[in-house]
Amino acid sequence: MTSSVPTPSAVPTPSAPLAPGRLRLVILAMSMGAFAIGTTEFASMGLLPQIARSLQVSVPQAGLLITLYALGVVVGAPLVTIAAVKVPRSRLLVALIALIGLGNLLSAMAPNFSVLAGARFASGLPHGAYFGVASLVAARLSPPGRRARSVSLVMLGLTIATMLGVPASTALGQSIGWRSAYVIVVVIAAATTVTIWRLVPEPENSGATGSIRAELGALRRVQVWFALGIGAIGFGGMFAVYSYIGEIVPGVMGLGERAVPVALFVFGVGMTVGNIVAGRLADRSVYGTIFLGLVGMAATFTVFALVAHQAVPGMILLFVVAVASQLLGPSLQLFLMDASPDAPSLAAALHHSALNIGNSLGAALGAAVLAVGWGLLAPAWTGVVLALLGLGIAGWSFRVHRRQIARAALAAEQAAAAPVPC
Repeated sequence: MTSSVPTPSAVPTPSAPLAPGRLRLVILAMSMGAFAIGTTEFASMGLLPQIARSLQVSVPQAGLLITLYALGVVVGAPLVTIAAVKVPRSRLLVALIALIGLGNLLSAMAPNFSVLAGARFASGLPHGAYFGVASLVAARLSPPGRRARSVSLVMLGLTIATMLGVPASTALGQSIGWRSAYVIVVVIAAATTVTIWRLVPEPENSGATGSIRAELGALRRVQVWFALGIGAIGFGGMFAVYSYIGEIVPGVMGLGERAVPVALFVFGVGMTVGNIVAGRLADRSVYGTIFLGLVGMAATFTVFALVAHQAVPGMILLFVVAVASQLLGPSLQLFLMDASPDAPSLAAALHHSALNIGNSLGAALGAAVLAVGWGLLAPAWTGVVLALLGLGIAGWSFRVHRRQIARAALAAEQAAAAPVPC
């Protein structure tokens, strides 16, 4: 099974990677930004009742804030990346995390729901571009054989946010007001802005092509679309379950609503573990890690649906589901950068557009099967179906990749056998 798409040698890397100690500091700086983004992305979910009461809207109407943020990510990832095509990558990171801080400052100061809705949409616009550029910079500054591990460590900030940042900001928001959750993000974003500005260098072959046409060239590559399909559909299975943990834990496991934060923490720990494991596995085989994640999701969703009525096995399976699903994150990110070596910035940013489409798709399908009365475990079976569909797309991608390799090898043989002109 091949290690990446295309072969790693096709993707330029710096001639002199950073020293390990310096690289760790650079990755930590970018991971701080990921922590801020993860906190603001999910904290609103736990504060919808407080926001609704404060701004005198219904809870379903307040739920539009989550949709608008996700829409901002989907729209912003390609548009911001293309608009900033000539900006050096390290400087772009500073600008993006500063914009995220500004969007959250507007959210904290919003006088009414309309302003808050606009601020949440604006907060999502830099999200995908930040992760795409940060992943690209981490890969470029890393030695060969450690690129996926570095990407996973940047993404680690996002998974730690689900484990610590979201519960902490939610608890603070519930105790002293929902605006405080956004203020926390502003403080973290400000610290990250300064840290990235001081620590992150501009890598060689950074992906700042200076050409919108070159970046749009990523959309002509079939493997880019395969990767986006895997992320939007296969990864959507995770959100079909994650979105309804608040109903599954008390309604199926019988643990009561106070156990929901515990379940979310367990899920966050699983995502963190899966992210670390994914970085190590993807450096050996990107396709292998993607296949393992999708098969693991389908299998663990199935077992979870069968044992979730028992609290302890159900919690254990939530952890395993989170580990399996997170295998897709770093591996798909590296897949996209390798699939479009001449336009890696847009390809990497589109990864987060796909994941947010998966977020919306999984949550919507989960809501649909609940609405027709199929029971609280129907979202888990929905996750099985989506994971298997994602596996089918991955298998199709691998077959196309093998044919591409065969054609390239044949062309090389023919070129070598051709007579040399005198």
